[in-house]
Amino acid sequence: LLCGVPPCWAETEQGIFRAVLHGHYDMKGDPWPHISDGAKDCVRRLLKQDPKDRMTAVEALNHPWVREGGTATDNPLDDTVMRRLKKFSEMTKFKKAALKVIAANLTDAEIKGLGEMFKGFDKDCNGTITLQELSDGLANLSLEQGGKGKNKKGPATRMAPEEIKDLLKAVDVDNNGTISYEEFIAATIHLNKLENEENLWKAFQLFDADGSGYVTPTELGQALEKFGCPMSPVEIEEMIHEVDQNKDGLINYDEFVTMMRKGDNGLTQEGDGGMKDMRTLKVDNL
Repeated sequence: LLCGVPPCWAETEQGIFRAVLHGHYDMKGDPWPHISDGAKDCVRRLLKQDPKDRMTAVEALNHPWVREGGTATDNPLDDTVMRRLKKFSEMTKFKKAALKVIAANLTDAEIKGLGEMFKGFDKDCNGTITLQELSDGLANLSLEQGGKGKNKKGPATRMAPEEIKDLLKAVDVDNNGTISYEEFIAATIHLNKLENEENLWKAFQLFDADGSGYVTPTELGQALEKFGCPMSPVEIEEMIHEVDQNKDGLINYDEFVTMMRKGDNGLTQEGDGGMKDMRTLKVDNL
């Protein structure tokens, strides 16, 4: 819930189990630098490998960061959600559609934190975020970022109504006027999910309809239309051209993976770099 991803991560399940067994977890990447020392201390004590060293439930409830009147502030964790939504809006329709497929195949455990964030926006609990709900949710984030708790901050930047409309339109992959649960998850997932080959392969298979190992312009157009992102033949050809490093007019799996992972530190590290570039490196096909 603090960072939107599990504490231990690896490309494979075996790697995840190994990380858990060895107690390997990262508190250096975003949003951890913006999280209080008290919160991090609480998490570290709960992740102790030896049960004898680990906090009990009673001790956790009495931790200074957890207990009523303790050290925790009323300030939100950070503006990670807003930044991820903005970066998602900069991606191509191809990458947005692929991320939506990946989001649909993640387990509840992998997206639990993001699911709670979605509920924070979806006030009427109907499974979609409307323009008004998005506007209200972002406004609340901005007000809270301005500093309502003990450690007040300076005023946060609020988005203009037109910017919010543009943001919703960009995240709304199927163009139905709202942000669905899957679209929200796709826009806000931590991009370490792209290190999982199984997730990438499932996404690639959606575009490679005939199972040939290549995505043709026709297949790409049909898949994008299925996701409510119709594009003209010229736009599809341009997209193929940007990803197709060997210039054979097709996209193979390795080119697809490179496209998906290119610039992923823009979201993984929450940096300032945009996600518009689709420049790729050629890797021999599987």
